[in-house]
Amino acid sequence: MTSLKFNYHHGFGNEFSSEDPRCPGALPDGQNNPQVCPYGLYAEQLSGSAFTCPRPTNKRSWLYRILPSVKHKPFTPVYCGNITESWNEVEPDPNQLRWLPFTIPKSLDKKVDFVSGLNTICGAGDAKSRNGIGIHMYTCNTSMTDRCFNNSDGDFLIVPQQGNLLITTEFGKMMVEPNEICVIQQGMRFTVDVYGETRGYILEVYGAHFELPDLGPIGANGLANPRDFQCPAAWYEDRTVHTGYTVINKYQGKLFSCQQDFSPFNVVAWHGNYTPYKYNLEKFMAINAVAFDHADPSIFTVLTAKSTRPGVAIADFVIFPPRWGVAENTFRPPYYHRNCMSEFMGLIKGHYEAKEEGFLPGGGSLHSMMTPHGPDAYCFEKNSMADLEPERVAEGTMAFMFESSFSMAVTKWALETCQRLDKTYYQCWEPLRSHFNPNFRPSHK
Repeated sequence: MTSLKFNYHHGFGNEFSSEDPRCPGALPDGQNNPQVCPYGLYAEQLSGSAFTCPRPTNKRSWLYRILPSVKHKPFTPVYCGNITESWNEVEPDPNQLRWLPFTIPKSLDKKVDFVSGLNTICGAGDAKSRNGIGIHMYTCNTSMTDRCFNNSDGDFLIVPQQGNLLITTEFGKMMVEPNEICVIQQGMRFTVDVYGETRGYILEVYGAHFELPDLGPIGANGLANPRDFQCPAAWYEDRTVHTGYTVINKYQGKLFSCQQDFSPFNVVAWHGNYTPYKYNLEKFMAINAVAFDHADPSIFTVLTAKSTRPGVAIADFVIFPPRWGVAENTFRPPYYHRNCMSEFMGLIKGHYEAKEEGFLPGGGSLHSMMTPHGPDAYCFEKNSMADLEPERVAEGTMAFMFESSFSMAVTKWALETCQRLDKTYYQCWEPLRSHFNPNFRPSHK
């Protein structure tokens, strides 16, 4: 695995041109769809936006492939497992929810690949109307063999927590490790190889693509810089699969499959700005308070999927990376909060500063719309009395948040079936005690 070499193009949302070096000149010169393409390839456009979108938001790529993707048998429904868009299967639950690390199936018990290991935790909205999100866990132990996945509903933002993912796409190959993320945009076919017990988180958005957040007063640089994003370079395989290659399609929240007799990763060259991509979270340039008070978590936004309302996101991907805490006369951890947004948190590694016990790598928490949350009692007491020296915060840790303007519905799998819901979560706030002193008198400066 470590000996594999991968080539990437660098930049976010750039116009790229890519050819497999085995076929130089595979890209047509000066046009997209010549009468006869070089090497006898088929031209196929993959559109991620309406043809008439304004140029800054127009997303498309041209693929030059050995056989076109239209060559397959009809799609038929298949078992969906624990992936769902049925948001009414259980009653709403406004409580603070926390999950222990989700269980990874043992390969000796059952072979589970990336698709069969998808489990929906919560979500909202509707893929048919192209407005909503889903939050999933994947837990798997074996590679996908002669089958690939295609999401017709939306984009997948994948956050590995345990185990590397070798992701083969129509655009090329990516190795994605824990503390990296990748985005597979709507309609892109991909397959996943793993190297043992593997776990991670997925944020799915319908109807919008992820983009870098506006920087405003921050200026031209900072947060996730465009140059640090990588998309794969062209790579193809010309492989006939006599036993049948399976394409799994997520469509309107359900799974379908079809058969074809060739590998879908037969794209010899491509050009465009609609690609899969990956990003290393260690490259995030954190912005923080350097005088007083605790800045809002929006300063840690890596990617956003905007809604039609200015400043309101369908979903934000936010991280809490290692950084310095220097604010004076300030309670430095996150403040107590009720939010008009929904907040799902996960932990890739380490210990989250506001809850050092109980919130563990591979687990998660959900604080729904207007549900109060904040540091546990131990964190509050400790940091209320701490000497405010400059300190490293979250060293060796990477926590993240999927934040959404949608009110989340939690699935039956997450509340019951997985048996990982921590029903003692509320107890972390029970030791909070009153410090109210009616005889207090403020000092006059």
